[in-house]
Amino acid sequence: MKNLEKEQLETLLEIIGANFMPSLQIGHFSEGGDMIIAMIKEYCEKKEYDYHLHCTNREFYEVMSQKFKEQKGIVVQNFPLQRRSYLIQAREYNFLFVTTVIDEESRESFLQRSHKIIRTAGNIILFVPKKDYKERDNWTALLEEQLYVSTSVLDDMFDHYDVIISRKMHGWGE
Repeated sequence: MKNLEKEQLETLLEIIGANFMPSLQIGHFSEGGDMIIAMIKEYCEKKEYDYHLHCTNREFYEVMSQKFKEQKGIVVQNFPLQRRSYLIQAREYNFLFVTTVIDEESRESFLQRSHKIIRTAGNIILFVPKKDYKERDNWTALLEEQLYVSTSVLDDMFDHYDVIISRKMHGWGE
């Protein structure tokens, strides 16, 4: 993942956390991108939120687990996307960031498994290549099929990415 612009990422974090109480839970599926991880971690420390980094490949997990070893404010886990269930110890996230690449054949399954780990009215936040309308449309359609609602696209925030935000609603498809 290309680095995101720091100021825009700060703005996005402030927007998503603006109306939330303490003990917000943030999950993040990632296979790279030190800056976004560091910024989410710093933001969560400042706000006293919980941050769980799910590393989707083993090598990245090894690097991140050493980097954040014994640091407060972040939990680093090896989390292959192929695992059967994403639900761990009944943990549900208010926001689930997705910056890892998910191949087209796995997206439906990924969204189904992710639905179970997002709190009611929680959001999934996907980063897709800028102005890749086919990619955006595919994700948007899949989100709708997998019972996510209120999908929005932020296409003017970052230079290299469009951001798709969609909400999980209570009782839909469960």
